[in-house]
Amino acid sequence: MSSTIQRQRAAARARLERQMGERLEEARKRKQRNAVIGAAVALLLVIGGTIWLMNVVGGKDETPATAAPLPDGQVCTWTPDAAGNPNLKDVGTPPTEVSAKGKQTMTITTSAGVVEIAVNTAKAPCTAASFTYLAGKNFFDNTKCHRLTTEGIKVLQCGDPSGTGMGGPSYKFAEENLPNVTDQATAYPAGTVAIANTGQPGSSGSQFFLVYGPSPLESKYTVLGTITKGLDIVEKIGAAGAVDKGGKAIGDGAPKTPITITSVKMTPAES
Repeated sequence: MSSTIQRQRAAARARLERQMGERLEEARKRKQRNAVIGAAVALLLVIGGTIWLMNVVGGKDETPATAAPLPDGQVCTWTPDAAGNPNLKDVGTPPTEVSAKGKQTMTITTSAGVVEIAVNTAKAPCTAASFTYLAGKNFFDNTKCHRLTTEGIKVLQCGDPSGTGMGGPSYKFAEENLPNVTDQATAYPAGTVAIANTGQPGSSGSQFFLVYGPSPLESKYTVLGTITKGLDIVEKIGAAGAVDKGGKAIGDGAPKTPITITSVKMTPAES
């Protein structure tokens, strides 16, 4: 009996020692695996840090160029016109980030002659960018100046491809460079080129008006620039008067002497 008990105890002790040995071996292997993983992680961190340092020191930048702000730049918002207007002409939208410095020359070639405009790009960067973009798309080519006003204000309005007075591009944008005056009579003197809108903020588009005489207006229309050549052409159109659809003379209608824009060109901005 005693020898049997001794054999059982010896077997249990051997089994226990075997289990302990297996556990120790497993612990050793686990420790070894952790060490390898830790070393690999450390190596990756070192490599990552080295790459980052090289990018910083070496000037490497993976950020897209469009994310970097332009010197003297301006971010413009082109709001889609969701009114379902069939008179709109979709030619896409200009870049959202544009130059906001210098001046440009806008040359409008018409059936009555050439009108040149000094555009103040620095004061109306988004408007100038929009007109530059649209001119590049031939947006204004072969379009009629659809409206002439001879009473109350004296302006010739153009820039609507549909010729209805309701057209423009498929986007609109905010007003800028508004006259800072208290007297409406002096806000838009003769020679001013301003952007028409619906009367609501942020509704500027492609339509513009050329002021050829006294025009008392509220300061809510973007001033794009000033006519430097061809004001006499606009004055001549104004002197001929406006007519309704039946050809009857009225103070606000279509120019009696039709005038068509054949092209609009914008020069690059210059300081």
